Amino acid sequence: MTALDGLKVGVLVFAAAVLQASLFGALDVAGGRPDLLLLAVIAVALVRGTIVGAAAGFFGGLVVDLATFETLGVTSLLLTLAGYWIGRYGETTGRDRAHAPLLSVFVMTVGYGVGGYVLHTILGDTVSARVALGTPLLAAVIVNLVLAVPIYALVRRVLRQPERYDRAREVTLLGQ
Repeated sequence: MTALDGLKVGVLVFAAAVLQASLFGALDVAGGRPDLLLLAVIAVALVRGTIVGAAAGFFGGLVVDLATFETLGVTSLLLTLAGYWIGRYGETTGRDRAHAPLLSVFVMTVGYGVGGYVLHTILGDTVSARVALGTPLLAAVIVNLVLAVPIYALVRRVLRQPERYDRAREVTLLGQ
C-alpha cells in the first residue's frame, strides 16, 4: 500500500467518523440508526485486507469515541475487530464475490450490536437487552444493508484495486 492509499483511507474513515458522530448518530430510521463508519470500515477491509481494515476501524472508532464522549475504547475495539474479521473474509474467500458486501454488513451489524451490548454489560453500564438487541438492531441491519452497496462502490472506486497489468505475473526465486 502506498502513502497515497494510506491518505485516502485516512480521509475516508475520518469523514465517515465525523459524519457518524454528527449527522448519522442522531438520525433515527424506523427505530434504528445507520452506522456509516461501520460501513466504511467494512468496505475498506474488503478492498484492502486485514491490517488496513483493523487500523481503519481503530482510527475511526477512536475519533467517534472522542467526539461523542462515549466510553473510550469501546467503539475502537469493536471496529478494530470488525475491520480485521471482514478483511480476513475478503482475503480468503469473499473479495470478488457480488454478495460479499451485503453478507459482511449483515454479519458485522449484528456482531457490532451484540458486541457493544456485551462490552457495556461487562463495564457495568445499565443496558437493556430488549432495547439494544430488539427492534433497533433489526432496523439498523435493514438501513445498513440499503446503504452498503453505494458505500462499497464509493470506497472501491477511491481505493482502486490494481489492474491485471499492474500485478506481478511471475515469481523469481533469488539465491539459486
